[in-house]
Amino acid sequence: MREQNFFRGAGVLAAFLFAVVVNVRGDVSQVSELTQRTLSIEEFVSLALANDAVFEEILIDELKLQYEKGLRMPARDLVASVKMQHNAYLSVDRNEPDAEISLSKLFPYTGTEVSAGYDNTTRFSSSDSASEFTAQISQPIGQNAFGRSNRLLDKIIGLEVDVARHQVVEAYEDYLASTLVVYYNWYQAFENLSIAKSSYAENLKLLDSMQERQKQHIARAVDVNKISLQVLAKKEQLVEAQQEYDDAENLIIKAIRYKGNDALVPKDPVLFSDISVSFEKDYAVFQDSSRTWKVLDLLERKSGLQVEREANDLIPSINLLFGYTVQGEDAEIKNEEELIFAGISMEWPFPDQVDRAEHEVALINEKRQGLVTDNTRYRLYTLIKNLTHQIRREEELVRIASEKIELARSIVKDEAENYSFGKITLNDYISAVNVLDNNRFTKVSHDMQLRRLLVEWLRITDQLVTPVTMWPAQIK
Repeated sequence: MREQNFFRGAGVLAAFLFAVVVNVRGDVSQVSELTQRTLSIEEFVSLALANDAVFEEILIDELKLQYEKGLRMPARDLVASVKMQHNAYLSVDRNEPDAEISLSKLFPYTGTEVSAGYDNTTRFSSSDSASEFTAQISQPIGQNAFGRSNRLLDKIIGLEVDVARHQVVEAYEDYLASTLVVYYNWYQAFENLSIAKSSYAENLKLLDSMQERQKQHIARAVDVNKISLQVLAKKEQLVEAQQEYDDAENLIIKAIRYKGNDALVPKDPVLFSDISVSFEKDYAVFQDSSRTWKVLDLLERKSGLQVEREANDLIPSINLLFGYTVQGEDAEIKNEEELIFAGISMEWPFPDQVDRAEHEVALINEKRQGLVTDNTRYRLYTLIKNLTHQIRREEELVRIASEKIELARSIVKDEAENYSFGKITLNDYISAVNVLDNNRFTKVSHDMQLRRLLVEWLRITDQLVTPVTMWPAQIK
């Protein structure tokens, strides 16, 4: 009779086990609707863009670029120079003022410099003063001939500014990618915590049932101990999952500067889920229109222009001079004498050590930039190809994990029935349950890894943000 009661109880227990396991799902034990706030990945990105100071810190660097030419190009301001002094002659009782006034302006893109000056000087030997007005035009025809070096500098600065703007976008894109990964990590931690909570709760129910049947002398003490050990293992798993979730949630709160009281709950991030990756097609587009390719081209052009500019500096400095001078007495330039002049001035350092060294360094840098460009392109080719393979692998692993979960559920169902007829031990049943839980964790892991890889692929191929709006390409 006791054996009949035992097997009858075992049958009831197995039916309970089957009901418990078959009804387990990944999205369980949610926070009350009254106290939760569902935060989608689109809303999260929008709030992070608006509230995270790191984004603003990156973008503010672009504001400085508009002043780069003004800082580095030769100044074209109108420069005024005034010198006034008062002379006291000790040998005679006489005090006289002196004055020098000049104006000059440089036209950087032609190299032309125009200047005019007025000078009124007291003569030492008499009480009279001498005055002079001079107007002069200086035009370089050797080094920086007709502003060539300045125009090259203007182009170099322009290329550097373009590169810097691209780098600002890249920094923005890199941080955006890391922000998206923060959400994926949060969602993965949430799903893992849900599975851990579900598994722990159902094993607690199983333990309660075992303990109740032990009191009725249906279940054995060893089985109760086995389930107790299983419960402790699930509790340990739950504690670890809770810690991972709390850490991930804190990063979310920091990113959006959240100050509300409602518990935040993630939503399945479907962003970028419709992306289809094709290496041959996508890499061809990457070569034609990517930001990275443009930056490499800009850097090569800049190196070439720098060589031209340094070569120009090896030419002697030769200036044509044209001018007009009028001299006379007193401040009003009385009894004037006029002079028109033309000439040439030249500076030619021997052996011009610095300029020659700068030119050689520029040639070396040009060669180095060519090597860097080639190496970078090969590296990107390999990186994008490997990313494509990794995405393909994760897609397949997600499909395999889904199939394994279905099979594991079927096995648990069958093992519950086998246990009810005494065909297997409780250990076999516990093993089947754990296999199901592990497969559920594995699927979540592969699913989130796939999404991280898609974000990384978009980042590497410069498709995560648009350079004009600085906004994620898939978020409207």
